[in-house]
Amino acid sequence: MKKLNFKAYLLSALLVGMYSCNSNDDLATDSAAAASQFKVINVTHHDGKPFSTGKSANSTTGRYVANPGGGVMMQAFYWDVPAGGNWWNTVNAKITAWSNAGIGSIWLPPVSKAQNGAFSMGYDPTDYFDFGNYNQNGTVETRFGSRTELESLITKVHAENMQVYADMVLNHNSGGQLENNPFTGTQTYTNFTGIASGKFPRTSADFYKNAYGNNDEGAFGGFPDLAHVVPNVQDWLWKRADGVGKYYKNTMKFDGWRFDYVKGFAPWVIKDWNANVGGFSVGELWDSNVNILNDWANNANSSVFDFACYYKMNDAFDGNNLNLLNDDMMWKRNPYKAVTFVSNHDTDEIWKKELAYAYILTHEGYPTIFYRDYEEWLNKAKMDNLIWIHNNKGTGTTSILYTDTDEYIARRNGYNGNPGLVVYINNSSTWQERWIQTNWANAQIKDFTGNSTWFPTTQGDKWVKIQCPPNGYSVWSINM
Repeated sequence: MKKLNFKAYLLSALLVGMYSCNSNDDLATDSAAAASQFKVINVTHHDGKPFSTGKSANSTTGRYVANPGGGVMMQAFYWDVPAGGNWWNTVNAKITAWSNAGIGSIWLPPVSKAQNGAFSMGYDPTDYFDFGNYNQNGTVETRFGSRTELESLITKVHAENMQVYADMVLNHNSGGQLENNPFTGTQTYTNFTGIASGKFPRTSADFYKNAYGNNDEGAFGGFPDLAHVVPNVQDWLWKRADGVGKYYKNTMKFDGWRFDYVKGFAPWVIKDWNANVGGFSVGELWDSNVNILNDWANNANSSVFDFACYYKMNDAFDGNNLNLLNDDMMWKRNPYKAVTFVSNHDTDEIWKKELAYAYILTHEGYPTIFYRDYEEWLNKAKMDNLIWIHNNKGTGTTSILYTDTDEYIARRNGYNGNPGLVVYINNSSTWQERWIQTNWANAQIKDFTGNSTWFPTTQGDKWVKIQCPPNGYSVWSINM
């Protein structure tokens, strides 16, 4: 049972005594009590436009990026997907269904040949231009398939008016040959002059430690650490017309980039890539500090994964304190550069995933769905419903209407004629009801999830009573 605000309790009791004979007056009593408890928090302040991924140069008008609520991304892999070279075909077979569900883009794992050959997930890249078409590192195909199968997948994505993002590993390389390194006085595996594609040859001069310095912002796993200050590295990664970035964009037809481990180098690297190559951009900056995320996004001119939101959701839903959802997150600080998620190939800590997806798919930012959550672990019909709600009702700025340890209610304030929504999340084991103020006067509303069968009408002052199922959510908007 909820603890009542003492002042609200007195006010409610007084009004009940005065007007207990009239049901309409009972409504006023509840509204007055609610008004005394709720202090609306206007979280974001902007013109209400949805998150934009930009226009794809490789497809026609964006079917999903033009939705009122913006787009939804699918992370189209997980760690250690089945080896054997069939993953591109597996994903290809799902594209039409994902498109029909309202998913507007897919994020693929690193597509080039890596040191571990047919068994690699791609995060130890050897030859950026080997997409499963050269015999090196013990295989022709990558773990995921052949270049022909990859190109077929990309073509299918664009035929469905979706976008496709490549996972780019720019921090480090692996699989080079041993050479004498004059900068370390030892032998290092930094000779990439014999790669099968013949493109982007590298030597010890292109990795730290070298003539330009001893190190950059970070190294990973003992792999050779690319030195982005070296002209040869810049030329081949983003400046040359036949370099990595422009080849992936113009020849392979990728629409954007997920940059791996951006803590390993300075933000100017991504800023220069984006300025020279273009396309959608999001960085994996694994940090819960909103200031660090926001500073990096601004300096890199890129979106960033909202790890602050991720960890707050974990603490709120699994820690049974929804008040934590009032805390700062990247989507609140900079909604047009925040990519939200519930789980991914590296981290999967949130147990109450349905509540977390209800949160990110009704709030601002660019929500990402994890393959296994959608295809294996959660109720796909419920996920499709939330995607539909996001695309069609999740519009405008955000206001938090109420929170306590197990209730959270927020309002999307609508944009460009779209009415927006009210989302109610209930982390308790019983049904909950609460009076809240909408943006709609004298309007019938309904729960677009179907979890509630109520069809209440808002009062002239825009207040209305809504409900939410136990350990669940409801999403309310005008019944139209």
